[in-house]
Amino acid sequence: MNRTVIITGASKGIGADTAILFAEQGYNVVINYNTSRESALLLQRSLAESGHSVIALKANVANRLEFDLLVKETLYQFGHIDVLINNAGIAQQGLFTELSEYDWDKIMDVDLKGMFHTCQAVLPHMISRKSGTIINLSSVWGITGAACEVAYSAAKAGVIGLTKALAKEVGPSGITVNCIAPGVIDTNMNANVEIEDLNALVESTPVGRIGTTFEIAKTALFLASEGAEYITGQVISPNGGMVI
Repeated sequence: MNRTVIITGASKGIGADTAILFAEQGYNVVINYNTSRESALLLQRSLAESGHSVIALKANVANRLEFDLLVKETLYQFGHIDVLINNAGIAQQGLFTELSEYDWDKIMDVDLKGMFHTCQAVLPHMISRKSGTIINLSSVWGITGAACEVAYSAAKAGVIGLTKALAKEVGPSGITVNCIAPGVIDTNMNANVEIEDLNALVESTPVGRIGTTFEIAKTALFLASEGAEYITGQVISPNGGMVI
Protein backbone atom coordinates (compact mmCIF):
# COMPACT_ATOMS: atom_id res chain seq x y z
CA MET A 1 0.00 0.00 0.00
CA ASN A 2 1.43 3.37 -1.04
CA ARG A 3 2.04 5.90 1.70
CA THR A 4 0.28 9.26 1.46
CA VAL A 5 1.87 12.69 1.99
CA ILE A 6 0.24 16.10 2.21
CA ILE A 7 2.60 18.93 1.28
CA THR A 8 1.40 22.46 1.98
CA GLY A 9 2.53 25.25 -0.31
CA ALA A 10 3.56 22.66 -2.90
CA SER A 11 2.93 24.55 -6.13
CA LYS A 12 6.49 25.82 -6.46
CA GLY A 13 9.89 26.08 -4.81
CA ILE A 14 10.74 23.70 -1.99
CA GLY A 15 7.19 22.33 -1.91
CA ALA A 16 7.15 21.46 -5.61
CA ASP A 17 10.51 19.68 -5.53
CA THR A 18 9.36 17.81 -2.43
CA ALA A 19 6.19 16.71 -4.24
CA ILE A 20 8.25 15.48 -7.19
CA LEU A 21 10.68 13.57 -5.00
CA PHE A 22 7.99 11.89 -2.89
CA ALA A 23 5.98 10.98 -6.00
CA GLU A 24 9.06 9.37 -7.51
CA GLN A 25 9.39 7.31 -4.33
CA GLY A 26 5.88 5.91 -4.78
CA TYR A 27 3.89 8.13 -2.44
CA ASN A 28 0.36 9.30 -3.03
CA VAL A 29 1.00 13.05 -3.10
CA VAL A 30 -1.39 15.84 -2.20
CA ILE A 31 -0.19 19.11 -3.70
CA ASN A 32 -1.71 21.82 -1.54
CA TYR A 33 -1.90 25.36 -2.91
CA ASN A 34 -3.71 28.55 -2.09
CA THR A 35 -3.25 31.19 -4.80
CA SER A 36 -0.89 29.49 -7.29
CA ARG A 37 -3.54 27.35 -8.99
CA GLU A 38 -1.94 27.20 -12.43
CA SER A 39 1.45 26.12 -11.08
CA ALA A 40 -0.16 23.45 -8.89
CA LEU A 41 -2.26 22.02 -11.71
CA LEU A 42 0.72 22.02 -14.07
CA LEU A 43 2.76 20.07 -11.54
CA GLN A 44 -0.11 17.66 -10.93
CA ARG A 45 -0.53 17.07 -14.67
CA SER A 46 3.19 16.50 -15.17
CA LEU A 47 3.42 13.95 -12.36
CA ALA A 48 0.19 12.19 -13.36
CA GLU A 49 1.40 11.84 -16.96
CA SER A 50 4.51 10.12 -15.57
CA GLY A 51 2.27 7.58 -13.84
CA HIS A 52 2.38 8.98 -10.34
CA SER A 53 -0.55 9.12 -7.89
CA VAL A 54 -1.13 12.79 -7.21
CA ILE A 55 -3.92 15.32 -6.64
CA ALA A 56 -3.87 19.10 -6.25
CA LEU A 57 -6.16 20.60 -3.61
CA LYS A 58 -6.73 24.25 -2.74
CA ALA A 59 -6.72 25.29 0.90
CA ASN A 60 -5.46 28.32 2.77
CA VAL A 61 -3.64 26.92 5.81
CA ALA A 62 -4.72 30.03 7.73
CA ASN A 63 -8.33 28.90 7.29
CA ARG A 64 -9.14 25.87 9.45
CA LEU A 65 -12.33 24.92 7.60
CA GLU A 66 -10.55 24.86 4.24
CA PHE A 67 -7.81 22.59 5.52
CA ASP A 68 -10.28 20.29 7.29
CA LEU A 69 -11.97 19.82 3.91
CA LEU A 70 -8.59 19.07 2.31
CA VAL A 71 -7.95 16.35 4.89
CA LYS A 72 -11.42 14.92 4.32
CA GLU A 73 -10.85 14.80 0.56
CA THR A 74 -7.42 13.21 1.03
CA LEU A 75 -8.90 10.44 3.15
CA TYR A 76 -11.66 9.93 0.57
CA GLN A 77 -9.13 9.66 -2.25
CA PHE A 78 -6.38 7.63 -0.56
CA GLY A 79 -7.82 6.25 2.70
CA HIS A 80 -4.96 7.27 4.96
CA ILE A 81 -2.44 10.03 5.71
CA ASP A 82 1.09 9.02 6.63
CA VAL A 83 3.11 12.22 6.31
CA LEU A 84 2.31 15.91 6.69
CA ILE A 85 4.91 18.40 5.44
CA ASN A 86 4.17 21.94 6.57
CA ASN A 87 5.95 23.98 3.93
CA ALA A 88 3.54 26.86 3.26
CA GLY A 89 4.93 30.20 4.35
CA ILE A 90 5.20 33.89 3.56
CA ALA A 91 7.82 36.50 4.39
CA GLN A 92 8.21 40.24 4.39
CA GLN A 93 11.26 42.42 4.79
CA GLY A 94 11.29 45.83 6.41
CA LEU A 95 12.10 47.72 9.56
CA PHE A 96 10.32 46.49 12.68
CA THR A 97 9.30 50.05 13.56
CA GLU A 98 7.43 50.25 10.24
CA LEU A 99 5.76 46.84 10.51
CA SER A 100 1.98 47.10 10.65
CA GLU A 101 -0.15 44.97 12.92
CA TYR A 102 -1.93 43.68 9.81
CA ASP A 103 1.31 42.42 8.27
CA TRP A 104 2.44 40.92 11.60
CA ASP A 105 -0.86 39.03 11.92
CA LYS A 106 -0.74 37.87 8.30
CA ILE A 107 2.69 36.31 8.73
CA MET A 108 1.73 34.69 12.02
CA ASP A 109 -1.54 33.35 10.57
CA VAL A 110 0.22 31.55 7.73
CA ASP A 111 3.66 30.66 9.10
CA LEU A 112 2.70 29.64 12.64
CA LYS A 113 -1.05 29.44 13.16
CA GLY A 114 -1.29 27.62 9.84
CA MET A 115 0.72 24.77 11.36
CA PHE A 116 -1.61 24.71 14.35
CA HIS A 117 -4.48 24.19 11.90
CA THR A 118 -2.81 21.54 9.77
CA CYS A 119 -1.40 19.50 12.65
CA GLN A 120 -4.70 19.49 14.50
CA ALA A 121 -6.50 18.46 11.32
CA VAL A 122 -4.37 15.37 10.63
CA LEU A 123 -3.50 14.23 14.15
CA PRO A 124 -6.79 12.48 15.07
CA HIS A 125 -6.32 10.22 12.04
CA MET A 126 -2.64 9.58 12.82
CA ILE A 127 -3.31 8.95 16.50
CA SER A 128 -6.03 6.43 15.66
CA ARG A 129 -3.55 4.57 13.45
CA LYS A 130 -0.68 4.90 15.98
CA SER A 131 1.52 6.05 13.13
CA GLY A 132 2.48 9.26 11.37
CA THR A 133 5.19 11.75 10.52
CA ILE A 134 4.97 15.53 10.70
CA ILE A 135 7.73 17.68 9.20
CA ASN A 136 7.62 21.42 9.82
CA LEU A 137 9.57 23.93 7.75
CA SER A 138 11.15 26.65 9.85
CA SER A 139 14.18 28.72 8.86
CA VAL A 140 17.70 29.42 10.00
CA TRP A 141 16.30 32.83 10.96
CA GLY A 142 14.06 31.03 13.44
CA ILE A 143 17.28 29.95 15.16
CA THR A 144 19.35 33.13 14.90
CA GLY A 145 16.87 35.87 14.04
CA ALA A 146 17.30 38.24 11.08
CA ALA A 147 17.31 42.02 11.01
CA CYS A 148 14.41 43.46 9.02
CA GLU A 149 12.58 40.13 9.27
CA VAL A 150 11.39 40.24 12.86
CA ALA A 151 7.89 38.87 12.27
CA TYR A 152 9.17 36.07 10.03
CA SER A 153 11.92 35.19 12.52
CA ALA A 154 9.45 35.17 15.41
CA ALA A 155 7.01 32.93 13.54
CA LYS A 156 9.74 30.50 12.51
CA ALA A 157 11.08 30.39 16.07
CA GLY A 158 7.55 29.52 17.13
CA VAL A 159 7.55 26.65 14.64
CA ILE A 160 10.61 25.22 16.40
CA GLY A 161 8.89 25.45 19.79
CA LEU A 162 5.73 23.87 18.39
CA THR A 163 7.77 21.03 16.90
CA LYS A 164 9.62 20.19 20.12
CA ALA A 165 6.54 20.33 22.34
CA LEU A 166 4.30 18.41 19.95
CA ALA A 167 6.93 15.70 19.51
CA LYS A 168 6.81 15.03 23.25
CA GLU A 169 3.02 14.97 23.28
CA VAL A 170 2.37 12.64 20.35
CA GLY A 171 5.45 10.42 20.55
CA PRO A 172 3.61 7.83 22.68
CA SER A 173 1.09 7.56 19.82
CA GLY A 174 3.80 6.47 17.39
CA ILE A 175 4.07 9.87 15.68
CA THR A 176 7.31 11.72 15.02
CA VAL A 177 7.51 15.50 14.64
CA ASN A 178 10.64 17.16 13.29
CA CYS A 179 11.70 20.49 11.90
CA ILE A 180 13.79 21.55 8.92
CA ALA A 181 15.35 25.00 9.27
CA PRO A 182 16.90 25.81 5.87
CA GLY A 183 19.59 28.39 5.35
CA VAL A 184 19.57 30.62 2.30
CA ILE A 185 17.89 28.67 -0.49
CA ASP A 186 17.42 29.53 -4.16
CA THR A 187 13.66 30.21 -4.07
CA ASN A 188 11.27 32.94 -5.20
CA MET A 189 11.14 34.11 -1.58
CA ASN A 190 14.79 35.16 -1.88
CA ALA A 191 14.50 36.50 -5.44
CA ASN A 192 14.19 40.08 -4.21
CA VAL A 193 17.33 39.98 -2.06
CA GLU A 194 19.85 42.54 -3.27
CA ILE A 195 22.80 40.94 -5.06
CA GLU A 196 25.24 42.53 -2.62
CA ASP A 197 23.37 41.04 0.32
CA LEU A 198 23.18 37.66 -1.39
CA ASN A 199 26.92 37.69 -2.10
CA ALA A 200 27.56 38.53 1.54
CA LEU A 201 25.48 35.53 2.62
CA VAL A 202 27.38 33.27 0.22
CA GLU A 203 30.70 34.54 1.57
CA SER A 204 29.59 33.75 5.12
CA THR A 205 28.65 30.19 4.14
CA PRO A 206 31.54 27.70 4.41
CA VAL A 207 30.43 25.63 1.40
CA GLY A 208 30.51 28.82 -0.70
CA ARG A 209 27.02 28.77 -2.22
CA ILE A 210 23.34 28.98 -1.43
CA GLY A 211 21.27 25.83 -1.14
CA THR A 212 18.87 24.27 -3.60
CA THR A 213 15.22 23.41 -3.11
CA PHE A 214 15.98 19.79 -4.02
CA GLU A 215 18.43 19.54 -1.11
CA ILE A 216 15.67 20.52 1.31
CA ALA A 217 13.30 18.03 -0.36
CA LYS A 218 15.84 15.26 0.20
CA THR A 219 16.06 16.18 3.88
CA ALA A 220 12.29 15.86 4.15
CA LEU A 221 12.37 12.49 2.40
CA PHE A 222 14.93 11.22 4.91
CA LEU A 223 12.83 12.39 7.89
CA ALA A 224 9.85 10.53 6.43
CA SER A 225 11.85 7.33 5.90
CA GLU A 226 12.29 4.25 8.06
CA GLY A 227 15.82 5.41 8.76
CA ALA A 228 14.46 8.34 10.78
CA GLU A 229 11.97 6.43 12.94
CA TYR A 230 14.00 7.14 16.11
CA ILE A 231 14.36 10.86 15.34
CA THR A 232 11.76 13.22 16.80
CA GLY A 233 11.64 16.73 18.21
CA GLN A 234 14.77 17.67 16.29
CA VAL A 235 15.74 20.71 14.23
CA ILE A 236 17.83 19.87 11.18
CA SER A 237 19.30 22.95 9.52
CA PRO A 238 20.69 22.45 6.02
CA ASN A 239 22.52 25.78 5.81
CA GLY A 240 25.93 25.03 4.32
CA GLY A 241 27.62 25.73 7.64
CA MET A 242 26.43 29.35 7.82
CA VAL A 243 25.14 28.58 11.32
CA ILE A 244 26.84 25.86 13.34
